[in-house]
Amino acid sequence: MPAPGPLGPTAPAPQQPTPSIQQAVSAATEPVTPPAPAPAADPGLRRILGGPTGLGTSSLSLARALKPPTSDSRPAAAPDPAPEADQVLPVSSSEGPVVPGLYHHPVPEPDPARVEEVSRRIKRWAEDEVQLYPEEWEGQFDGFSVGRYMVACHPDAPSMDHLMLATRLMVAENAVDDCYCEDHGGSPVGLGGRILLAHTTLDHLHTTPEYAPAWEESLGSDAPRRAYRSAMDYFVRAATPSQSDRYRHDMARLHMGYLAEAAWAQTEYVPEVWEYLAMRQFNNFRPCPTITDTVGGYELPADLHALPKMQRAIALAGNAATIVNDLYSYTKELDSPGLHLNLPVVIAQREQLSEREAYLKAVEVHNQLMHAFEAAAAEVAAECPLPSVLRFLKGVATWVDGNHDWHRTNTYRYSLPDFW
Repeated sequence: MPAPGPLGPTAPAPQQPTPSIQQAVSAATEPVTPPAPAPAADPGLRRILGGPTGLGTSSLSLARALKPPTSDSRPAAAPDPAPEADQVLPVSSSEGPVVPGLYHHPVPEPDPARVEEVSRRIKRWAEDEVQLYPEEWEGQFDGFSVGRYMVACHPDAPSMDHLMLATRLMVAENAVDDCYCEDHGGSPVGLGGRILLAHTTLDHLHTTPEYAPAWEESLGSDAPRRAYRSAMDYFVRAATPSQSDRYRHDMARLHMGYLAEAAWAQTEYVPEVWEYLAMRQFNNFRPCPTITDTVGGYELPADLHALPKMQRAIALAGNAATIVNDLYSYTKELDSPGLHLNLPVVIAQREQLSEREAYLKAVEVHNQLMHAFEAAAAEVAAECPLPSVLRFLKGVATWVDGNHDWHRTNTYRYSLPDFW
């Protein structure tokens, strides 16, 4: 057993992934022709890299056609316009401490001009296009600092319009969580019906002419549905059909996680730690990093996204990012009414540990998830060194780091427990 350290039991030193995710994806930005991929053990990967077979298909092999991209296949995005003179929002520069012992990567300070412009645009969208919140919630909306959040998570976005795709979806998801589940009138009672109807703003109802108008009218019936509908409309216009369907799938995962947590709240059930982690794999940030290619102006092909090893890397990234939220929001959630499940709370109750011991163990769980993500991503990058794969993995890793940075710096929302 490891000897206890100043912060509690010290986790065994993790094995360092070779190569690291940063090293493995660095080739994504190199202006040289990458080598042809080595034969892959995964049969699905061999099939994708080999491309189709048969008469007239030799030119379609990804392994043969691999060349450094000279330009994006989509039309060039318009340059970012200068911020308008009115309604310029201040950029928060406050910084909070990192959770002691948390494995993380510091990120560069987000571009302040982009942060300011995204903040201005998202507030105008929230107020003018979807009427997202009443006047008394304005301070909370500003305190969310979504501009800093999205700029830190997507530094490679080629334009402001690309950044806004992620920003609208993030705000819409938060509105559904707050208004349906938690802070602003949310309740586990009847959540399934509300979530299902909200999901039809993302995955449209196809019904008969008699009943379609009632569904259409329902899409604007409350702020979460208005936000979901508008944000998804913008996204679908910019994304490929495959990227749009990927996002719908990930949002269905998220909504299933909401329902599991709500069921436990209604029955006052405290899950086992593994059960909680299973719920958090669905009720988590996964929809956000998996759109990193759309926001970056390119596409990770569907077959490559669906590879089991890619799915494992994506899942681990979402899990690690979500436990970051559990750790930084711990004191905030303790102040909310009733029992709010998060990883330290579940560990404390199920493993009979003190609050401090449980929190420190949750930090260890996060660190193990982060190391597993980096090892999994490096493995995918080594087996499938295609430019879109490398760039996507780098984008997911950058999103994970930006997510931590936002939690650390958002002292309006979060503060750490006094366990050190």
